[in-house]
Amino acid sequence: MKLTTRIFGEVEIEDNKIINFPNGIIGFPDLTRFTLIHDEEEESGKNTIRWLQSIDEPGFAMPVIDPLVVCPDYSPSVDETKVADIGDIKDEDVLVLVTVTVPHDLTKMTVNLMGPFVINTESMKGVQTIVENSDYPVKFPIYDILQKNKEAKEG
Repeated sequence: MKLTTRIFGEVEIEDNKIINFPNGIIGFPDLTRFTLIHDEEEESGKNTIRWLQSIDEPGFAMPVIDPLVVCPDYSPSVDETKVADIGDIKDEDVLVLVTVTVPHDLTKMTVNLMGPFVINTESMKGVQTIVENSDYPVKFPIYDILQKNKEAKEG
């Protein structure tokens, strides 16, 4: 499938790379099909910001990152009934991502640890949920953490 996106231009999306969110995502219940896109120049995109690109609305994409990159002890409690729609998830088949907010002042970059995306990579189904342990903020600052990670990688 070819998709013309606002950020990446025209991209080719393989059917097996489409993630279905049966209930949409928070604030956008009608957007149910997404794919993950990352900068081809980065190795796998795992330790970097990727984009959750809507298939239903090609102009809509949001930056996401693996929360463990910026919060190594991230271990949210999630209501099992909220993730039931995406099937039984084995540890090796779960992908957790959080949204990144990138303001004009990059030093104020944050992630939302309160509303992660939980994706079953086996069934390619996902859900966005609100974590039950409220000690995770909606705006967790990450600029300094990313800078330290980058320096450690280069050093």
